[in-house]
Amino acid sequence: MICTGYTADADGKVTEVQAEILPGTVGANPPEGIKCKGAIHWVSAKYGVKAEIRLYDRLFKDEAPDANEAGFLASLNENSLTTLTEAVVEPALATAPAEFLCQFERTGYFVADRYDHSPEHPVFNRSVGLRDSWAKMNK
Repeated sequence: MICTGYTADADGKVTEVQAEILPGTVGANPPEGIKCKGAIHWVSAKYGVKAEIRLYDRLFKDEAPDANEAGFLASLNENSLTTLTEAVVEPALATAPAEFLCQFERTGYFVADRYDHSPEHPVFNRSVGLRDSWAKMNK
């Protein structure tokens, strides 16, 4: 597909994406001369379910926190947990059992929280990200 445009509301929030299907690119390797730059994965905000997503990252900023002259506490990663409270997931995930494992496309692997997950308040914890944030932190 190729994006041909979009519609936004008064606040600038995208409400619709217009796209054109390129023959031979859906579910197959693209034909010669066509480079696919990405894929669109989405969940309908209208039909999806609000969920809490907990994105865990490394606890320490340094590979050897004990080597920090100021003590290991000075090496704590203040961004080791990011909580998304307005995420939208597929409705079936709300009724998934505790500790249910799944992959969120292009994001990582998640598990339904053992204690906090419920159909009324789905909670998913990232167990493995698809990108290595350690390399990014140490540049």
